[in-house]
Amino acid sequence: MREYTPDVIRNIGLVGHGSCGKTSLAEAMLFCAGEINRMGKVEEGNTRSDYTQDERERQISLNSTVLHAHWNGVKVNIVDTPGYPDFVGEVKAALRALDNAVVVLSAVDGIGVGTERAWEFVEEYGLPVFFFVSQMGREYADFDKVLQSIQERFGSGVVPIQFPVDGGTGFHRIVDILKMKLLTYTPGAQDRPKEEPIPAELEGRAAEMREQLVEAVAEVSEELMERYFEEGGLEEEELKKGIKQGIKERALFPALCGDGTSNVGVDRLLDIVADYGVAPMDVEEVIGTRPGSGEEVRLPARPDAPLSLLVFKTISEPHVGELSFFRVYSGTLKSGAEVLNSTKGIVERIGQIYSMNGNERHEVGTMTTGDIGALVKLRDTHTGDTLCDRNNPVLLPGIQFPEPVIQIAVSPRAKGDEEKINSGLARLHEEDPTFTFRVDPELKQTILEGMGEMHLEVVISKLKRKFGVEVDVEEPRIPYRETILAQAEGHHRHKKQTGGRGQYGEVYLRIEPLERGAGFEFVDAITGGVIPSKFIPSVEKGIRETMAEGVLAGYPVVDLKATVYDGSFHPVDSNDISFKIAASMAFKDAFMKAKPILLEPIYEVEVIVPEEYMGDVMGDLSGRRGKILGMEARGPFQVVKALVPLKELYRYSTTLRSITQGRGMHTQRFSHYEQVPQEIAEKIIQEAKAAKEK
Repeated sequence: MREYTPDVIRNIGLVGHGSCGKTSLAEAMLFCAGEINRMGKVEEGNTRSDYTQDERERQISLNSTVLHAHWNGVKVNIVDTPGYPDFVGEVKAALRALDNAVVVLSAVDGIGVGTERAWEFVEEYGLPVFFFVSQMGREYADFDKVLQSIQERFGSGVVPIQFPVDGGTGFHRIVDILKMKLLTYTPGAQDRPKEEPIPAELEGRAAEMREQLVEAVAEVSEELMERYFEEGGLEEEELKKGIKQGIKERALFPALCGDGTSNVGVDRLLDIVADYGVAPMDVEEVIGTRPGSGEEVRLPARPDAPLSLLVFKTISEPHVGELSFFRVYSGTLKSGAEVLNSTKGIVERIGQIYSMNGNERHEVGTMTTGDIGALVKLRDTHTGDTLCDRNNPVLLPGIQFPEPVIQIAVSPRAKGDEEKINSGLARLHEEDPTFTFRVDPELKQTILEGMGEMHLEVVISKLKRKFGVEVDVEEPRIPYRETILAQAEGHHRHKKQTGGRGQYGEVYLRIEPLERGAGFEFVDAITGGVIPSKFIPSVEKGIRETMAEGVLAGYPVVDLKATVYDGSFHPVDSNDISFKIAASMAFKDAFMKAKPILLEPIYEVEVIVPEEYMGDVMGDLSGRRGKILGMEARGPFQVVKALVPLKELYRYSTTLRSITQGRGMHTQRFSHYEQVPQEIAEKIIQEAKAAKEK
């Protein structure tokens, strides 16, 4: 297999809303470049990208898939990313390893919430962008409408370099503004299009768009602006140089059009990416830190520099084991080399290195700066880890994954499967860091957290298929807390005589509320030795143990101060256990007099929706006891912020999808604890009592 130098590598990510045509576009790119001899279809489950069982069954991308195409002497590494909101972690991780983003938009549906989310990540990483308006062959395709919406949302830097002649059913012709030619395609064919002069009726529009492009390019630099004013235009070479510079500096975002399923316009996207996309060599330095000290380290982004690479994805393949996908940032990776995992401080030996095309692997001996590949059987290297030269340790910036938005609880279907479940979930978390789990001792449940219901469904399906264990899903219990609103005093004398040495301890204590989040404060106010100092720790222990178990409904007690101020002891019968019991009972006595209440966790929720669904979303949030904090516009979307009790957020992502026809998305994070309304609290307390009696 030919080795490519960093100047002829282009790394691109296909990103956008779900079902906008990314996978079909990726398939067409491979077909154009001759990597495959026929195009698969998403609905038939035979595309190179969507090759896992879960993807075939659901007919959507669930993973980011690494592909590559050889085009005009350039190696184009293509990462096809999911558009479904549950899998945004895959999108963010993939973009971390890339140099360019192709934002794909449906010519019928335009900007979706997934487009917005992908744009956030693209902005965060500062990536150059190409827009590709896909699905031009669908009925009601409207290039001009989509172009206008992306110019309004993403700025005047969005410049069309093509326009379709006949969008909709039968689409096969494009006017190319760079070539100033009419391109006529044979839908479904692998051949290049026929190039002809632009028809007279389209010349005016083409000339106007060409002028807009030249003006946009002239604004990229003062030098080009001067040339433009002096000459009244730009030479072809100046135009090309200006486009390349504008794309690299994110001043220009070229917009193209086409159709992946019929392979129309896809070759020109490959041309534009190969000619104008940012190459790994265009980034002169890789910036990281020295492990341990945090001191900045700069490495030249060249094949002869010390090695540094980042693992951006991990998957477990049957018959292969764990595959670690990586991007080389500097140096050259060689099979057989020993490298340092600077994230974990361990040495890894490099076995086989693969160049990937979906699930098809080609073994290569080396991989150079800028290239993307996969490694097998690494000992302890996972997503986000840096591998580097042992003599030049560097830590590359990792990947900040989005916070989970949904929780479920699971229990083993078969007795004794707990251990298998935990080890399976741990392995799945290594593959997918956006999925987390914990065995919660307070709730006595195994809690799974993820980006959406489908995300967790896929995790449970993998758990069964890969590890042979089945689980039942249940609603997670809520980690309520108990506290008090008033000051009160409690007393208990513990006296037990059973023949021989007895038990004796008497405790008087006062409890008072502390501000929310203050925790617990214990004060020893005993004077005159009425309780010997050696028993005071037992008094505190008795109170703490009772607080952990709860008094009202079995939930931990928080935010109060307990002062022990009086008591009595017996010189023979008093011991630690006596004072622990006395303190516990005195605390319960005081607690029930101090206006006890239940607290519930409140989450801050941010919902992004198209404007037409805003009323429904706000009504639904209010119905969940939500407090609306405010709204703001973000492009064509509205962002609603609210505080909602965790109890009311179970399966919220599914409801949101249903009321917004799949176009709404939300994030949530813990905010604070707040008092549970009286009638709800009474119900919770009754349920807790019934469960205890049972």
